[in-house]
Amino acid sequence: MTTTRLARGFILALCMSSMVLGGCATHKARKKEQQNNPVLIYNEAHKRMVSSDYKNAIKMLEELTARFPFTSQARQAHLDLIYCYYKSGETDSATDAADTFIRENPINPRVDYAYYIKGLVDFERTPNAMERWFHADLTMRPPDTARKSFESFRRVVVNYPKGPYAHDALEHMVYLRNRLASYDVHVAQFYMRREAYVAAAQRADDVLEQYDGSPQTRDALKIMIAADERLGLKDKAEQARKVYDYNFTDVGVAQYDKPHHWWQIF
Repeated sequence: MTTTRLARGFILALCMSSMVLGGCATHKARKKEQQNNPVLIYNEAHKRMVSSDYKNAIKMLEELTARFPFTSQARQAHLDLIYCYYKSGETDSATDAADTFIRENPINPRVDYAYYIKGLVDFERTPNAMERWFHADLTMRPPDTARKSFESFRRVVVNYPKGPYAHDALEHMVYLRNRLASYDVHVAQFYMRREAYVAAAQRADDVLEQYDGSPQTRDALKIMIAADERLGLKDKAEQARKVYDYNFTDVGVAQYDKPHHWWQIF
């Protein structure tokens, strides 16, 4: 009886060991299959991306594009990498990945997405904590990233007007247009204070030409009138005054004055 029980126990243990070994072998086989199958690699990377595990998603997507560069999964992986870099805060990598995709796939129907993410990256380069704490006037800071962002969004709106990102890109452009116009008005006011009237008139004219429709056009016209008058260009000043009065009749005759804050009555 005891011998029979021992035999049964031995057989049971042997079966369990076989199952464990078989399970390990199956797991290794599946892992090896996944490592050599671009579809499976992409599916797993996409799963990580959807669950916001961007760090591991990036590793898998980079592996996929390196090992299987000419597959359809690799092309999609390039787009997903742009997104993962952007969401993980790797802004330079996101921009580089977007530029690479645009350069290598100029007629790809998803190029608008690459431009859109480029626009978002530059749009979201926010001021540092010290500037936010002291409420710094960002309209007076050279808007280099704003110009880059505006150009990327413009590509989306102009080249892909019916695409899924065109509407949001246009909304960002409106904000950036006002931001850029405000900066140019500040520069024109700076020139006026230093009696550099030619430069002031030119910068004001740039605002009118490039950012038509922005709230800053009124100030730009006021500067242009004042600058042309000081330069003795009476005809140009009068023409600008007529444009001003036609568009801003509630204000009356335009007169240039220095910018003031809301608490300054005069």
